Amino acid sequence: MKSHTEYLSFNTRKKREYINITDEIETALGKSGISEGFALVSAMHITAAVYINDAESGLIADIDEWLQKLAPEGVDYRHHRTGEDNGDAHLKNLLVGHQVLIPVTEGRLDFGPWQQVYYAEFDGRRNKRVVIKIIGE
Repeated sequence: MKSHTEYLSFNTRKKREYINITDEIETALGKSGISEGFALVSAMHITAAVYINDAESGLIADIDEWLQKLAPEGVDYRHHRTGEDNGDAHLKNLLVGHQVLIPVTEGRLDFGPWQQVYYAEFDGRRNKRVVIKIIGE
């Protein structure tokens, strides 16, 4: 069994952004030489997430609105008593999740017809990373 690891770096312009990273994962897979296995993609920060869904701008706006309703900015979260002001970003991470596992079949990400991988930033404007770990044969 082989493994291949790559890191993506982000420094978003906005506090919340949704970035399609499917092409970067496919590039890493190509470099790995792995044809059967799995690709794990994981946000390395507790105020960001990685998810799989459709690459459609209306849906992305709906996701952002939904997350704002469930974990709104500006609320006096207990976490803010530590001197931070990003309690909502921590909760958004819990709602979306920090990683995805994608099957690799015949050297390709084995997706359904509309699936894409997104990095979701909830507390941006500073350096953040994602790890891509591809394991298989």
